[in-house]
Amino acid sequence: MALNELKAAVPDYAKDLKLNLGSVIGNSELPQQQLWGTVLACAIASRSPRVLKELEPEARENLKPEAYTAAKSAAAVMAMNNVYYRTRHLLSDAEYGNLRAGLRMNVIGNPGVDKADFELWSLAVSAINGCGMCLDSHEQVLRKAGLDRETIQEAFKIAAVIQAVGATLDAEEVLAG
Repeated sequence: MALNELKAAVPDYAKDLKLNLGSVIGNSELPQQQLWGTVLACAIASRSPRVLKELEPEARENLKPEAYTAAKSAAAVMAMNNVYYRTRHLLSDAEYGNLRAGLRMNVIGNPGVDKADFELWSLAVSAINGCGMCLDSHEQVLRKAGLDRETIQEAFKIAAVIQAVGATLDAEEVLAG
């Protein structure tokens, strides 16, 4: 199992990450599609080749093809949207908020899977990318769809741990020379 290999690669000084990785994925109460879609989207968003290499095969195995594609689509479209909306929010000139984005993001309206699943994956990617505007937007859609705070929190806990594991393993690779 690739998850075990990834946990084994985490250095001793980051033991908490190893334990958290096992917990947020291995003990998650999310349904299989929500869990593995979140894992895949976050592995992509983490930009860590090692994390993606280890987690992608298990995600592919646990997702139907349309969910696998939708999770990758969530990572892709949020990579764009998070930069755009985070920048628009951070600029002190509020007039940028009145300008049309003009960016294609049709997949959000028709992701090929349950809309709530896609929104959950988009929220998790937005957590990694640090876009408060997108986090608020996706959280509101999820709450209106009936997801509770604990379910939503599961997604950003997964995001936090996958991002941290990726940063740690990538740093170790650089330090090892």
